[in-house]
Amino acid sequence: MARTQTSCNMAGATLGARFRGLRPDRTTAMVVAVVLFCEALLAVTYAARPDVRITNPLILVYPFVWIDVGVLAVLATELPQTTSRRRYLGAAVATGYFVVLAYFGGLLGAGAGMVPLTVNWNLPPGYTPALLYDGSLLRVILEPYKVVGYVALAYLVYVTVLDAAGSAVSGVIGLFSCVSCTWPILGTVAASIFGGSSAIAAAALGQAYGLSTLVFLSAVFLLWWRPTL
Repeated sequence: MARTQTSCNMAGATLGARFRGLRPDRTTAMVVAVVLFCEALLAVTYAARPDVRITNPLILVYPFVWIDVGVLAVLATELPQTTSRRRYLGAAVATGYFVVLAYFGGLLGAGAGMVPLTVNWNLPPGYTPALLYDGSLLRVILEPYKVVGYVALAYLVYVTVLDAAGSAVSGVIGLFSCVSCTWPILGTVAASIFGGSSAIAAAALGQAYGLSTLVFLSAVFLLWWRPTL
């Protein structure tokens, strides 16, 4: 019991220290304010278009949450010093991790040969420009917010592998037995099943993106904190 309490206290202290390290200086705060202002301006401009009808204003917010949190998580994560072998291993694991997320998140899939390479500029900011390709073997749907979000998660997994204690093999085993690492994949699968699909058609049909955003935020937090590493 005492050992569990000590571990919890250490985890809480570590988390508190990491949050204190996120306090921005004046220049950084000004840059963040300008970025948020520009994003708000883009959203308002899009909503003001005569051919656009917004039934859920949060639809305009979700992509910026993914992009902003993903970029901030990458910038706030220190890259540990390690061996070249561990870096290559981390890169391989992170690449595979991204492919899995992209598949279950709707960015990649089996093609049906229905649509040539096209770019959709008519979606809300953050969802557009959306690249769509449906070839005979591969289907690709690239929306900026999902690409940035999944790249950020893959980078955090890369850092997790580099930061893992012990040998390279034990680091990989630990990665896939760690809740904070497997939750993004499991959560993405759940979100895609229950309405968080990233397909362009889903955006047109007004699908809810709240669950996907919640999964993404919790995944970024867990991978950034890495409490079970």
